[in-house]
Amino acid sequence: MHSSQFLPQSENNLPMEYEGSRHQLVRDFLFARTNYEHALPRSGTRARVFKLTRMRALLERLGNPETRYPIVHITGTKGKGSTAALVGAILAASGKQVGIFTSPHLERVEERLGIDGRPCPADEFTELLEDLIPLVRSMDREAAVQGEGGPTYFEILTAMAFLYFARRKVDAAVIEVGLGGRLDSTNVCRPEVCVITSISFDHTDLLGTTLEQIAWEKAGIIKRGVPVISGVVQPGPREVIRRVCKKRGCAVWELGEDFGVEYRAPRHLERDTALGHVTLWGQPRGSEQESASEAATTWKIDSELRLLGEHQAANSAVALAAVKRLEQRLGWAISSQAVQVALRETALPARVEILGRRPVVVLDAAHNVASAEALVKTLQQCLEVQKCWLLFATTQGKDYRGMLQVFAPFFSHVTLTQYTINPRALPVNWLVEAAEELMPGRYSAFEHPAAAWEWLWPRVGKEDLVCVTGSFFLAAEMQPHLRKLGLITAGATSKEAYPAP
Repeated sequence: MHSSQFLPQSENNLPMEYEGSRHQLVRDFLFARTNYEHALPRSGTRARVFKLTRMRALLERLGNPETRYPIVHITGTKGKGSTAALVGAILAASGKQVGIFTSPHLERVEERLGIDGRPCPADEFTELLEDLIPLVRSMDREAAVQGEGGPTYFEILTAMAFLYFARRKVDAAVIEVGLGGRLDSTNVCRPEVCVITSISFDHTDLLGTTLEQIAWEKAGIIKRGVPVISGVVQPGPREVIRRVCKKRGCAVWELGEDFGVEYRAPRHLERDTALGHVTLWGQPRGSEQESASEAATTWKIDSELRLLGEHQAANSAVALAAVKRLEQRLGWAISSQAVQVALRETALPARVEILGRRPVVVLDAAHNVASAEALVKTLQQCLEVQKCWLLFATTQGKDYRGMLQVFAPFFSHVTLTQYTINPRALPVNWLVEAAEELMPGRYSAFEHPAAAWEWLWPRVGKEDLVCVTGSFFLAAEMQPHLRKLGLITAGATSKEAYPAP
């Protein structure tokens, strides 16, 4: 049932005046590079494909820009993007200039390189690429002699981010891992703080089939003597991270042990906007790897939280613990007011994002079982509606059956489709086979998201909920359709600029 034709990802959405210009030419060079977001390598080739030596060589030719500012390095199966945004927002609200490198993007590739919540301007993005292209071509020639490839799409973007932040003289940078940790191209930096947000099943063909194996890959970002913040709560993965920290002489603060959060969800969001409430606390136990003054650090902060869900409350606790460690390392003073402003004002696209009411329209990017469970729990806590509709598409290699099992009891009807902007889309007929078993008579299927939406939207009542989820790629492809309804305004999908201190 699936089409063999795929449209290019929406990263080509340049302003009209740039089309056909040097701006487009350099982006065409970037988009033509090997891109593992479009086709993951086979599991047996991973060690040969992901090489930190190539990334180090590229940064060395740029003068090692990643060494010119303090870094918070963040990995985790879920929550790393939200945690990165919250760390950046807290620092920005305290008056710091903060660079953030995240992935993927929703509409424009420039979103991945941000400073104080604003994407890299198109002109600067072009200049960065123009400076890198000669170096990349030189490395291509050298690699070809060895029968290998040159820098990849993600490696080039990583280098661009490090260079962009150095040129802008940021006070700090928050760097989100792309995939895994140990062999990710971001794992060439020497951070001030390492963060592991959570561990759940995802990318099992590359990272391992047990939570402990996945935890070991994520723990690969841990550097000798660098403090670690861990939001991991399962005993097995937590023990793996503890062992790595002990081996590398790192003090670790753990969620639920050294710091934590109490969360009160907002109610009746089908009626009006409301914020959740968190009480964030910290009372580190201390360890042989840290001084008495470091162990004596404590905090308790009450704040509103704009991001929805208990999982985001946990992310806010992890983010604050990372900021507290950064305070210690750099001698900074971050006020409680800066924390409160950041948590109250930070909003992110496609994270249980309520776009409209009557009917309630939610855009989300849950793409594994754990995030599907978090989505359903959040919707149950925050909304009271008559009928729940789901538009769902996901990616090859994801546990789509597990996700549909989570969604089946909650959603009255599921509309299945496949996105067209990335060749890793899961064929819709695979979803149909699972739905026939899990929710017979309660699903419909369409090969294209536009057709799925055109069928679904007229059937949704004013007192109902419609949720779009399953992938960032689906969220990106749905932008034009949601914009036509006035649910998204131009430019609103980029992370909002952080509030002024």
